[in-house]
Amino acid sequence: MGESVLTGKRILAVDDEPDILDVLEEELDRFGVKMDRALSYEGGIQLLTSCTYDLVILDIMGVRGFELLEVAVLKKFPVVMLTAHALSPQALKKSIELGARAYIPKDDIEHIVPFLEDVQTLSYESAWLKTLKRLGEFFGTRFGPNWRKSEKEFWENFEKTLEMKESTIIKN
Repeated sequence: MGESVLTGKRILAVDDEPDILDVLEEELDRFGVKMDRALSYEGGIQLLTSCTYDLVILDIMGVRGFELLEVAVLKKFPVVMLTAHALSPQALKKSIELGARAYIPKDDIEHIVPFLEDVQTLSYESAWLKTLKRLGEFFGTRFGPNWRKSEKEFWENFEKTLEMKESTIIKN
């Protein structure tokens, strides 16, 4: 078993694609993560309201991920959005506005561990800075070079907020 800040954590993953949950479980199993799974909004909401999690991973489409995100944030669970079909500047912005800690394309699922480790160890702002640095080129390629233009004020304000904060490591 590898050493990681994820070692021994309890994580909830909600996705309507069983193969995605299988990949997540394979990636996290080597760290001794206890992963609860749900394939639907109903299963996800039941687990979110009855258990405590160190981290929650939510798909956006198929499981009403934004609704689950709101519940998880109210319970103060750190949340990572994982998506393929809702991979858009609008969904990224909404994820930020609703309090997600990271937004990861399913195309990058095999590299999810460093994102999850950042969410567990870095402040909200620092985790987003690293996420945007890691995926900025991907987003530019996928969304087009001017993808921030339609929401220019939001992105400028968000980046100013991130830049004003020093990198902070959370003590667990």
